[in-house]
Amino acid sequence: MKQYSIEEFFRNAPTAAYQISPDGRHISYMSPYKDRMNLFFVPVDGETLPRQLTFETERSIQGYMWAGNDRLLFAKDTAGDENYRLYGISIDGSDEICYTPFEGVRAGILDDLEDVPDEVLIEMNKRNPEAFDPYRLNLKTGELTLLAENPGNYQGWLTDHDGHIRAVTAIVDGVNTQLLYRDTDEEPFRPVLTTNFKESVNFLLFTPDNHNVYAATNLGRDKTALVEMNPATAEEVCLLYEDEQYDVSSLNYSRRRKKLLSCYCTGHREPVRHFFDEEEQAFRERLRALFPGKRVAMADVDKAEEHYILYVGSDRTRGAYYYYDDTTDTLRKLADLAPQLAEADMAEMHAVTYTSRDGLRIEAYLSLPSGLTPETARALPVVVNPHGGPWARDSWGFSSETQFLCNRGYAVFQMNFRGSTGYGRRFLEAGYGQWGLRMQDDITDGVDWLISQGIADPKRIAIYGGSYGGYAALAGVAFTPEKYACAVDYVGVSNLLTFLATIPPYWKPMLQMMYEQVGNPETDRERLEATSPALHADRIRVPLFVAQGAHDPRVNKAESDQMVAALRQRGVPVEYMVKENEGHGFQNQENRFDFYRAMERFLKEHLQ
Repeated sequence: MKQYSIEEFFRNAPTAAYQISPDGRHISYMSPYKDRMNLFFVPVDGETLPRQLTFETERSIQGYMWAGNDRLLFAKDTAGDENYRLYGISIDGSDEICYTPFEGVRAGILDDLEDVPDEVLIEMNKRNPEAFDPYRLNLKTGELTLLAENPGNYQGWLTDHDGHIRAVTAIVDGVNTQLLYRDTDEEPFRPVLTTNFKESVNFLLFTPDNHNVYAATNLGRDKTALVEMNPATAEEVCLLYEDEQYDVSSLNYSRRRKKLLSCYCTGHREPVRHFFDEEEQAFRERLRALFPGKRVAMADVDKAEEHYILYVGSDRTRGAYYYYDDTTDTLRKLADLAPQLAEADMAEMHAVTYTSRDGLRIEAYLSLPSGLTPETARALPVVVNPHGGPWARDSWGFSSETQFLCNRGYAVFQMNFRGSTGYGRRFLEAGYGQWGLRMQDDITDGVDWLISQGIADPKRIAIYGGSYGGYAALAGVAFTPEKYACAVDYVGVSNLLTFLATIPPYWKPMLQMMYEQVGNPETDRERLEATSPALHADRIRVPLFVAQGAHDPRVNKAESDQMVAALRQRGVPVEYMVKENEGHGFQNQENRFDFYRAMERFLKEHLQ
């Protein structure tokens, strides 16, 4: 099997993030310039060469969108601080404007106002660092008009199809969620439903007539279902779709046809998609037939819904972008995201299950060095890789990390432990208050399952993760040190007490919820201390590699500092990498290279 370099796995894609202009005449994308991802565009007909619009050299652009046919909006932060500023630039390269030039302020798009020229709705925490207010932004003049003052507990604004803010979600009494509604801009918001935050009612989108809303809710259910609701009363009008195994996570709506097309659940291997429209179903099936064995997603579409940007990928390829013209039924490849990686050399991701010690079914993913199957793999070195969040999940698909590790001869094991999202309310709540306890048991039980299957060499197992996954790696070697030969902690929590005390300001309205999910420093102090790896460094006896961004707003650098200091005091081998221009994860290409190069060396030393 060919061994690919670190750079081949982790360098920036030659082109990525393709979008199409509303009139369907131009295609935009991001591409490296001096190792940072910048904006480019090209006419759909390809008659002229691509044009570079931005020239960022300090930080890659985080995201962008079309604002009309001749202007792009984009966002970037500083050194990973996640205080995103919004910028605009015309496609002729002129008139670049920073719309939110405010220090320590985070901004984002609320509504692109598709039918309103030169205006968008944004939100930012300029007035109060803990709360986001909605503004109307004039893209020509840069004028910002405050539309409503957030009293401090509003968490999410919802606009109707005409761009009017009609609903908002609020946090009341610390752990209760309240839906508020108004018919017009002139009316005050009034409460229509109050629930505990464990009961989810999420207004997703107004119905075409702006009267009712499509909502994702688990009210009176375990699995989140898609329903139609009366927003003025929060009464359920009708059930649209409910899956027996998985939560509904998103919907697909046609602006042109003013119609709900489908909804989606993230399944174990295959997605679960329910169609409400026969034309849409036939269209999707026609596209899938063009790419057998691949996942096809719609990355973007023009306003007429005639010209599409398609993303096509799988577990063994980072994927490719295509341009599809529905009027002529023609398909054109735009770019491969990683042309240097041959699909035939990449590892297959196997969807597997195992049972936890208390009987819970755990869905997981096992990736093996090329040529091996779960039936033929024996006594392999394994990297156990729990996901971050923890209120998130792993899913089937391509991962550069996983492929890199498999290419080096390791099996990679990822599991959706209790507390992972997408599996219903009971599964999610089973993880509350269980950091380092039953959530960690699910990971340990997965390791034991791998050993029982003969796949893992019990003496050559590492645990690696980022964010919550970093915490799980630390907890693994602190509380079950006999299971692992070494660990890698990437921007992970080490002390639950200090973590809860250093969250970003815009998380503070949700602090009481976090106390219920993680633990309350006053009432649960003993448990939080017992499950904080930094306070039990004396139990860690295997080598550790820690990596941290200096400007991480979510997991403060002090989390890694105290872990490293505690281990070094006890003479436990620990490598420590700090990047001064990064935050919660390494975005800059050269830093990724350094991190994975160090990880490769570390794992080789301790697993082979």
